[in-house]
Amino acid sequence: MSYEERDTYGIYKKNPHKGPGPELMGANTLIGNKVHNTQDEHLGDIKEIMLDMRTGTVAYAVLSFGGVFSIGEKLFAVPWSALKLDTLNKRFVVNVEKERFKNAPGFDSDNWPNMADQSWVDAIRTYYGA
Repeated sequence: MSYEERDTYGIYKKNPHKGPGPELMGANTLIGNKVHNTQDEHLGDIKEIMLDMRTGTVAYAVLSFGGVFSIGEKLFAVPWSALKLDTLNKRFVVNVEKERFKNAPGFDSDNWPNMADQSWVDAIRTYYGA
C-alpha cells in the first residue's frame, strides 16, 4: 500500500500533478511503504520511523525483512538520509545490494539496540554510507 492509499487526511489530494507527495509528508502515511534497492530488488517494508527528539529530525526508518506475519522477521535501522523517495513507483530506494542488506546489522522486535549510543549510530551510518 502506498502513502497515497494510506492518506486518511487528504494530505496528497490537493496537488496531485506536482508528484505523489509534497515536500512534507505525513509520517503515518509512510509506514508500510516498500523499500527497494537500485537494482529494483525488494528489501523490505517500513515498520517504524524513528525521530531524533534532540534535533527534531527523522533519524531512521526501521525496515522489516523476511519472516511471515512478523514471525522470523529481521529489523534494520536504515538512516533516513540513505533513503530516496521514488515518486514514480511510490516507494523508497536505498543504494545497497540485497546480500549486503541481508547481512546488515539488524535486530528482532524483542531486542532493539540503543539507537542513542553514538558508536551504534556511527556504525550504522558507515554501513549505509550515510
